[in-house]
Amino acid sequence: MSLPHDMDVVAIAQPGGPGVLDLRRRPVPSPGHGQILIRVAYAGVNRPDVLQRQGAYAPPPGASDLPGLECAGHVAAVGPGVSEWEVGDAVCALLPGGGYAEYVVTPAAHALPVPDGLSLAEAACLPETCFTVWSNVVMRGGLTAGERFLVHGGSSGIGTTAIQIATALGARVWATAGTDEKCAACERLGATAINYRTADFVKILQAEGGADLILDMVGGDYIARDLKALADDGRLVFIAFLSGPKAQINFAPLMTRRLTITGSTLRPQSDLAKARIAAELRAHVWPMIAAGRLRPVMDREFPLAEADEAHKRMEGGEHIGKIVLRVGGDERA
Repeated sequence: MSLPHDMDVVAIAQPGGPGVLDLRRRPVPSPGHGQILIRVAYAGVNRPDVLQRQGAYAPPPGASDLPGLECAGHVAAVGPGVSEWEVGDAVCALLPGGGYAEYVVTPAAHALPVPDGLSLAEAACLPETCFTVWSNVVMRGGLTAGERFLVHGGSSGIGTTAIQIATALGARVWATAGTDEKCAACERLGATAINYRTADFVKILQAEGGADLILDMVGGDYIARDLKALADDGRLVFIAFLSGPKAQINFAPLMTRRLTITGSTLRPQSDLAKARIAAELRAHVWPMIAAGRLRPVMDREFPLAEADEAHKRMEGGEHIGKIVLRVGGDERA
């Protein structure tokens, strides 16, 4: 495949609002050992992109300074030591950064085949959310069939994915959301929805015997409330703190009720750790997609040059599911 020398990218001119996202030209990167170069068709837009734009989430050492943590497209080149992918393969991939561009490099072990029946736009919605949900809900949180699971932000990309994966695993699922429309979206995916503006998730879960597992991206005053909503031996997993990371809580119930608090962020983890998650997804989540039990919920797509509008959409909080950027515009895998 003949590669161009330069490509369109969206860079962060300086920390600030959506207007600092700037369409520029940069050289096409070359894949190193164990890496692949992807010609990007679509890139997912995620909350960490917004935080990076604001100057609150720096890329890890060695990663691209461009935003973008997931994409779908076709393999354009392979680096030394790569045998599992060939030029032309349709892939979706977790990225260390750089997704807001026509080409991006990533470790070959962090890519997965585009599932049959999904467009490249849909496939671009999978990596960041599936890696995050599976690693935290199953690998870290230990969710099993029959357990009671609560996810906050149920209508978000993470939330809609968590509802479907937990339901496919046989768990009973509750999800919080802030509007009737968002609650209806959660219900359609199999969750019992809780409008947090009009109902108390603590009382609802306590009446059911408590949640065995809670996935929280809110933090703040939810932290103490989550602990009250847990069943004995329950687990609380944090993946973000949209309302802040600090809270005053009584730790005595952690001992008397044998509660577990844990959490993780995906981007700083090692390449090996992410490769292990990718292997888990291929073994357990990709069959869910093939069976029709998991499908990305898409909100809206924007052209790459309108990345600022995509960020405004995300920050406005009205979206349901995933927002994507159309980069190459190639729909078919």
